[in-house]
Amino acid sequence: MPLWGVFRATGPARTAGALSLALGVAASVLAGCAAPDGTGSAKPAAVRLPPRHAGFDYQIGGAYTPPAGVRIVSRDRSDAPAPGLYNICYVNAFQAQPDERGSWPRDLLLRDAHGGVVVDRDWNEALLDIGTAAKRERVAQRVNRWIDGCARKGFDAVEPDNYDSYTRSHGLLDAGDATAFMALLSRHAHARHLAIAQKNTAELAGQRRRAGLDFAVTEECGQYDECGVYAKAFADRVVDIEYTASGLRKALAGWGDRLSIVRRDRDVTTPGSKGYLRAVR
Repeated sequence: MPLWGVFRATGPARTAGALSLALGVAASVLAGCAAPDGTGSAKPAAVRLPPRHAGFDYQIGGAYTPPAGVRIVSRDRSDAPAPGLYNICYVNAFQAQPDERGSWPRDLLLRDAHGGVVVDRDWNEALLDIGTAAKRERVAQRVNRWIDGCARKGFDAVEPDNYDSYTRSHGLLDAGDATAFMALLSRHAHARHLAIAQKNTAELAGQRRRAGLDFAVTEECGQYDECGVYAKAFADRVVDIEYTASGLRKALAGWGDRLSIVRRDRDVTTPGSKGYLRAVR
């Protein structure tokens, strides 16, 4: 993973017939909003999904003018969306970035049997404790405020990162915890008319409806031969970032005519930076 880390009530019915009609309409609306899998996570009509097989740029390390041909951009929640494009808002939802760890309540940081905070050593990020329904609700309250910010800024979708953090929890969290927490975020995102992406975690792609997810943002699905899993689960609504030349070749060879694919440098830097790299072939 890279470093960066609304039924308006009408007036009272004047007749019993009018009341019956109003209730019938309301029931139809609510039925149309129910998720097919019974989770209640169905998208409102206003949610817009990303185009398939479109030019893509991954800018979560800093916003810059998108190159020609780009139609989809992912940017950090601290940045503004790119005018005229499909914009995805990056949110680190399952882990606390180092500079934000101190702002989290101590009991919402996952702790081991000795009381130590469980940390993702690759990025020095504390895992958030989503192991109970009560704690999931409390963590979601905070993350949902960030999602609200994405909506206010005009983003089209949100990308909650570290869905797979349970795999780094030393058995303290499991896939059910992750899926249940993601479902909370999905319901809130959809209520704010935002689509929501599954970030990586191929092993949970089959749970996309239960989690309420709309499309996928993947890292190195070409490199690790996982693009097909996401393509099947999300009907080709997949944006993929590769970090190596070989990964880009593999992704393009197998999926270049179906998915949105780009190669970036691992720190997703901005043009002019020493390590900046972006390639589409």
